[in-house]
Parts: sequence; C-alpha cells; structure tokens
Amino acid sequence: MKTKNLFRFGLLMIAVMTLIFTGCSKDKTITKGTVNTESLQQLANDENNVENASDQACNDANYELSPVTLKSTESGGPCNTTVTISPVVNDTITIDINYHGKDCNGSHIRTGDVIIKKRYQEPWGQAGTTVIVILDNFTITKVSTGKSMTLNGTKHFENVSGHYLFELGLDSAVTSIVHRVWGAITAHFDNNTTRSWNIARQRTFTGSLINLVMTIDGFGTAGGYTNLVTWGINRNGEQFYSNITQSVVHKQVCDWDPCSGIIVHEIPSASKSATITYGYDSNNNLITDGSCPTRYRVDWVIGNKSGTFFLPL
Repeated sequence: MKTKNLFRFGLLMIAVMTLIFTGCSKDKTITKGTVNTESLQQLANDENNVENASDQACNDANYELSPVTLKSTESGGPCNTTVTISPVVNDTITIDINYHGKDCNGSHIRTGDVIIKKRYQEPWGQAGTTVIVILDNFTITKVSTGKSMTLNGTKHFENVSGHYLFELGLDSAVTSIVHRVWGAITAHFDNNTTRSWNIARQRTFTGSLINLVMTIDGFGTAGGYTNLVTWGINRNGEQFYSNITQSVVHKQVCDWDPCSGIIVHEIPSASKSATITYGYDSNNNLITDGSCPTRYRVDWVIGNKSGTFFLPL
C-alpha cells in the first residue's frame, strides 16, 4: 500500500512540475534541442526600437518642414527642443533640432541633434522634394526600461506624393501621403555594442492629422534579396537582411507602435532567420478587435531547429 501511494505521489509531482515549466515557458524561447537564439532576439528588438527612434527623428523633421499653418494646427510638436534655422547658403537652408528632454508623451528622453538640409526654393509639400536628415549623437532613452541608444548617420527623406500631413482629412483629394527614407545609420547601445545598417523605408500616411496611420514597406535590394527595409551588420558582426513580406502598420493612437504586419530577418552565413508578426496582446494572443498591441511574435529557424517566442514592444 505504501509503495502504491509513493507511486501515485511521484506521478502527481511529475504532473505538477510539467504544469509549472509549461506555464513558465510562455515568454521564453521554445526550442528543439539546445539552441542559442540570443542574436535573433537582439536583432528583432533592435529592429523595432531603432526604427521607432529613427521614425521619431523623421516625424520631427516633417513637422519642422511644414508651413506655419500646419504648426498652428497640429497639437504639440517637438517637445523640449531648441530649433535653430541658419541663413541660406548656396540655396540651402539648415534647420538644427537640438533635443534636451522628454518627448511630448513623456515615454522617451532625447538628447543630441537632428539636422535638416533642404533647398530653399523647394517647398516640402512639392512632390519629389528631397531633404537630407543628419542624426548627430541623437540619443533616445526609453523611460519605462532605462535602455538607451545613440544614432549617427545620414538619411535622404523624400516627399514622393507631395502635400502636407495636415491635408489628410481636410482635403478630399488627399487620401494618402507617401514618404521615402534611405541612407546609412550606426547605432551605439548602452552595453557598448554597435550595429550599422542601410535603410530603404517607404512610409504611407492615411487617416487624419489627429488619427494618423503609417504603413511601412521596404524597397531596398541587396545580396539577392528584395523588398528590404534594412540590411547591414548586427551587434554580433553578422550580415543580416530584413524584408517586409506584409506591410507593417503603425497607429498614432497606439503611440506609433507596430500593430500588424510581417517582417523577416535573415542571417544567411549562420543559417538563421526570424519571422516577426506584429499585433499580439499581453497573453500572446493575436488581436482582432483593433486594440493596441503590447507584444509581437518571433518564429525562428536556426539550421534544422526551430521555435517561437514573444517579445514586448
């Protein structure tokens, strides 16, 4: 009888331990065998965080390039900044945005400079107008985590469609505005690691000024890959390629977090890949009611092994 009770107790403990480890694994890597997915997790995090920071710089540049009527209409603007406009030199005007505090919603602390150079005679609202945006030690720190990164580099910023964002929702003839961004950026992280990459990012805005939707697509080509949004060297010194297979949608009402879409990261030299699917809630369920997401899904492959994990936005 004692032996039978011990056997039952043993089975019960196995069941309990199975439930414990199953519950704890929800936010961790699901693996087949022993596999280190750290570089893929890092790449996915970097893509999300760095591109959001880069978008902030472009959004502030767009604000400064807009006419006075737009600035008086928009709610807010680049908070905690000092803007200096230099005299025209050889038909080029220079706008220096110096950052020294939190952004308007208080979620990030920003320092450094974003410098814009444009031809004086070309209004930003004219189709085809292209400006140069220089990131000079543009440092952004996420208040909730304390994590920071510093961006340096030069991007070209083109208003492909023409028009200004404030016209969305006001002018029935303006239903979308298309911008393209391309160039090279280096990110230095707070753990003294560095990542450098190229950008080929198309941003299509729809909605209205107070309820904008930004849809991201890639248009770069390199290494035999197409539809690339970024490519370059990750923190581990590996060549990577990131292409968008389903347009990534960001919403203003969700603090510009990615709400849907799919991006695939490839590290061919190490036979690694990660497919990022945006739009999950805190329970790792796909959102279908239009709510703002808090997490995203990563399906990874390393050699002949694979798995899934979820990361916070």
